[in-house]
Amino acid sequence: MIYYSMMSVPVCRVGILMFLYNRIRMNDFAFLDHTMMYIRFLRSLWKKEAICMKIAFFSTKPYDKIWFEPMGKEYGFDIHFYEVPFQEETVSLARGYDAVCIFVNDYVNAQMIQQLYEMKVKGILLRSAGFNHVDVKAAEDKIVILRVPSYSPEAVAEFAMGMILTVNRYTHKAYNRTRDFNMSLNGLMGVDLYQKTAGIVGTGKIGQAMIRICNGFGMRVLAYDLYPNTKLDAEYVSLDELMSSSDLISLHCPLTSETKHVINKKTIDSMKKGVYLVNTSRGALIDTDALIDGLVAGKFGGVGLDVYEEEEGIFYEDKSGEIMRDENLARLMTFPNVLITSHMGFFTKEAMQAIAAVTLENAYALENGLPLVNRVGAEAAMG
Repeated sequence: MIYYSMMSVPVCRVGILMFLYNRIRMNDFAFLDHTMMYIRFLRSLWKKEAICMKIAFFSTKPYDKIWFEPMGKEYGFDIHFYEVPFQEETVSLARGYDAVCIFVNDYVNAQMIQQLYEMKVKGILLRSAGFNHVDVKAAEDKIVILRVPSYSPEAVAEFAMGMILTVNRYTHKAYNRTRDFNMSLNGLMGVDLYQKTAGIVGTGKIGQAMIRICNGFGMRVLAYDLYPNTKLDAEYVSLDELMSSSDLISLHCPLTSETKHVINKKTIDSMKKGVYLVNTSRGALIDTDALIDGLVAGKFGGVGLDVYEEEEGIFYEDKSGEIMRDENLARLMTFPNVLITSHMGFFTKEAMQAIAAVTLENAYALENGLPLVNRVGAEAAMG
């Protein structure tokens, strides 16, 4: 049992964000069931009522409200949920709010930053780890940007392996066949992953989780990262060697100017014939035109895409009753060895609850002048 005095309350509020972050890093989600109880406890000790922060919440889906609505009330925040995305046409909705809360397919350019600044919006709360959709440099000295650096690395890594298993063993096709009592095995033959070589591009928290999974399958694991972690059970090699030696390539690096189109015509040409490629990170890591050319040439055994270069305005929306005007996406759907999902690798109960907890604690820190441990700066954006 931990006892808190009145004098320790500010320290608790500073420490809760680090506590949440460290628990998530350790993949310990049991604490999340007690998050709101902890918030109530701290608020009961705080004699002076905190200022009610007003937050404009964009790209709202029903599942967002499951945690953000009740937890926001516990913090005393006034959250207005907008279903529309955050973009140039909707930025005016932020007028009168202290912060905007956005998701990965929203965007904030320099012009929008200036508008927010003029409207006296203090912060941009990202419900994501990535921040390539925000002009961070333009926001410097104007608006604070806060992110969720880690929520559930295992969720994304497990999903990535699930995509690989699906395109390799055709479980999605077998499901559809057997629903019609077609028990034929023709066309469903896959390959063993055991003793094959996996290439992991990016060895942050998600990449590390993927390495553990691949080791569990008995695979040889190669890795590439600008900042190698020698404690991992993987062999670091050059990017060229990884591309040419791997039977499976899984992308887990952030999108930067250096990593954009890391999968391109040159790297695809260097890959083994029959290679499996999966991307659960950012769509623009792959040059879509080069990928289509590689698929037509029969280079790939299978491709799993949970992200897509031009997914904005398509993913997370129901477009089933419309003509798909994105020709590349429509073309990708025609390949029998391509599996596309709508950026859902993160989508587990544990991850969604963690995102809400850290996002709201970021907001509390911003409103009350506490250390902003999850702040995104221009230096981070350039790195």
